[in-house]
Amino acid sequence: MKNIKIEINLEEFDAVSELPVSIQKLMNKAHEAREKAYAPYSRFKVGAALQLKSGEIVTGNNQENAAYPSGLCAERVAIFHAGSQHPDATFVSMAITAKSLNHVLASPIAPCGGCRQVLAEYEVKQDPSIEIYFMGETGKIIKANSVKDLLPLIFDAAFL
Repeated sequence: MKNIKIEINLEEFDAVSELPVSIQKLMNKAHEAREKAYAPYSRFKVGAALQLKSGEIVTGNNQENAAYPSGLCAERVAIFHAGSQHPDATFVSMAITAKSLNHVLASPIAPCGGCRQVLAEYEVKQDPSIEIYFMGETGKIIKANSVKDLLPLIFDAAFL
């Protein structure tokens, strides 16, 4: 047997005001998108903003459905919209923010596994890494320099 150690490095910011100005703008767009989320069942709203290399920002928010598996996360709404409208675009960074209507979320909320896999697909497709910034409603922000920092053993087309 051999022990394999995987390490990742993440950055933590105490407030949105500590982020670079371009990322503050991106996070603000994610906040705006979050407030438009359709989350009557979970009462958990998520907004995502995706910065394209062109400078354009594409947003998404979670869309729930009474048939729970039919809903879609904010990150995937933004990514799929960008992919369908800008198929050759390079994704530079994504900001994600979550809010519970039941209590204040002061801890960073990372993307779910499905969203990590979709992000990985696009990162592998384009080659440059996608920076991921995520937070709760308030408080600290975490930055991952690559989707591989959030999903280190990615599954991609190379295995098919």
